[in-house]
Amino acid sequence: MAGVPKSVLLIGGAGPVSSSRDIVADALAQAHARGLRTYVITSAGLLASAPAVTAAASATAVVDPDDPAACVRWARERTAAGEGFDVVLGLRDAVLPSVAAVSEALGTPGNSPAAVRRSQRKDECRQVLAAAGLPQPAVRLCASLADAVAFAGEVAGPWVVKPRGGQGSEGVHLARDEASLRAAVAASPPEFLVEEFVSGQEYSAEGVFLRGVPHVLALTAKETAGFVEVAHTLPAELPAPVAGEVSGQVRRAAAALGLSHGVFHVEFWVTAHGVVLGEVHPRPGGDWIHRLLGHAVPEAEMFGLVYDDQLTGGATPPPAPSRAATSRYFTPPPGRLREVEGWEEVVAHPKVLHAELTVRPGEVIPPVHASGDRCGLLVIGGDTVEQARERADDLMAAVRFEVEAS
Repeated sequence: MAGVPKSVLLIGGAGPVSSSRDIVADALAQAHARGLRTYVITSAGLLASAPAVTAAASATAVVDPDDPAACVRWARERTAAGEGFDVVLGLRDAVLPSVAAVSEALGTPGNSPAAVRRSQRKDECRQVLAAAGLPQPAVRLCASLADAVAFAGEVAGPWVVKPRGGQGSEGVHLARDEASLRAAVAASPPEFLVEEFVSGQEYSAEGVFLRGVPHVLALTAKETAGFVEVAHTLPAELPAPVAGEVSGQVRRAAAALGLSHGVFHVEFWVTAHGVVLGEVHPRPGGDWIHRLLGHAVPEAEMFGLVYDDQLTGGATPPPAPSRAATSRYFTPPPGRLREVEGWEEVVAHPKVLHAELTVRPGEVIPPVHASGDRCGLLVIGGDTVEQARERADDLMAAVRFEVEAS
């Protein structure tokens, strides 16, 4: 209908963490800058917990975002009532099945439910990538200790034991022998994965699909404590041939899985034997990676590229990163927090892009076993990777946690 603006349906809105709210704010702002209407559907609790997102959207509705059938019913009802949805988007793992179901039901561009399912089931994803000729660690879906022990008897350790569909390093264990394997299985859900451990430096590729083809916008270097990510730097300083190999493997992986729309975050290792892809996510990277990308590639509007591609087909990939940024997470020793010193001075630094503390004096700092155990972070910009990292070293050292050991 002439004169009616095109619209974006954002399923799931923002999750409970601050980075998710910031990502959604970017997605809404980039839609509004193009004259698009925005609809956010999610649970009542998430709408209430993110008032800024609710206020920024053109319209909102309470629908269970984790229920594909409920989302499809709502979308069909609104379509029958005269509403039109031109782009259907979701920015969290849990809602991607609903996004795919609604896109399929309405006939809008999007990844199919089968493609999303293949990418989210970690063992199935590994099998698809291996069948496409991409290097992959051995993996087995297990339902008992006997299954895990049998796998360990066939594949040399160490082994990673993890939930089939988990995220944020929750429930991930490294087993180096049968005793630790037994302990990891005892702490796992009834259905779990045992996977060959990959030794190598960890990275991720951030990008968008344009005309059905994945375009890598930047590579991110990671630092970890166990399986928990504690630092990210963008762009990653990798030789051009390695970066080219990553882009090639991402294209092959997307084709094998059937992914062709939206944004992506693909994890990978650089090992002594080459590049090995990890998990393939058809959603943006978490942990403020979007803010690193926005600083390093100021021309890159990740969601704007998606809208332009799906609505006009005229999106053009932005240039390579011209600046750098890094994020560092606070992981002080466990115990009761008495005081944080130096915070106000650090937050006032002009190159701090974001600063956040998630623990207050009097609260107990837990050991770091999952992403939610980290106590806050700094996101710092620079003209070069070296400059961003040096600033981060200085600013992190200026924040002091006084902790009473428990």
